[in-house]
Amino acid sequence: MTDPGPDPGPDCGPPAAWHRNAGRCVLLDGFHALKHALRFGAEVPVAVTSDRAGALALAGELAPDVREVLAGLLTEVSREAYASLVARPHPTAVAALAVRPSRAAGLEALAHTPRRAPVVVLDQPRNLGNAGAVIRLAAGFGATGVVTTGTLDPWHPTVVRGGAGLHFATVVERLEVAGLPPGPLFALDPEGEDIRGLELPDDALLAFGSERSGLTPELRARADRLVALPMRPQVSSYNLATSVAMTLYHWSAGGGAPRVP
Repeated sequence: MTDPGPDPGPDCGPPAAWHRNAGRCVLLDGFHALKHALRFGAEVPVAVTSDRAGALALAGELAPDVREVLAGLLTEVSREAYASLVARPHPTAVAALAVRPSRAAGLEALAHTPRRAPVVVLDQPRNLGNAGAVIRLAAGFGATGVVTTGTLDPWHPTVVRGGAGLHFATVVERLEVAGLPPGPLFALDPEGEDIRGLELPDDALLAFGSERSGLTPELRARADRLVALPMRPQVSSYNLATSVAMTLYHWSAGGGAPRVP
């Protein structure tokens, strides 16, 4: 017989626990988001699946390091109950809620110097999925954090989905340009110096404008240097995540990226 997970007891089932915690938590949509969040220390008060055996089998294959933790967390619910908790059911049929990290702790980490890795700044981003992809990249390169300016919420569920739960592997905050962390600001702009001739320091802020509008005047005025990525003439721009990946790779070429064991 398949172990259904911990007995929730009367009036304390997963849907009730979900609704109790929803206000203070962010949605982890799918197995991979939950896997990453657990690896990086997220507090997960409730996790559900409509296929517990399948989720644990997936953990055994792809994430044995968190399988035991998942076995203690995941509670199986009906497909109907699962679908009632999420706006868009994930193919892995897994969903969880995680407590959002302390903003005060995040701001302290961003402000701490000397830094061992840059902070990525997204200036007035517009696309939720692109923001999530950037956070996933930043986590992979070991960046100190990702800061957004403007109205986009970097903890929006669509951003967290795009980031595959890796918000918990780096600092993610929204700030005004005037409140950006200390450090030399290198802003990506077609009029800047070719990045191939520059060394990006570990304590840099690497700023990227939106694909449609570029850098805001406020951010441009705050920049210490404008930097350009190599691009063939008559090509308008790169995708935001591509630009961030190219820039972080250039930084990492100086030895800053995490080493693969």
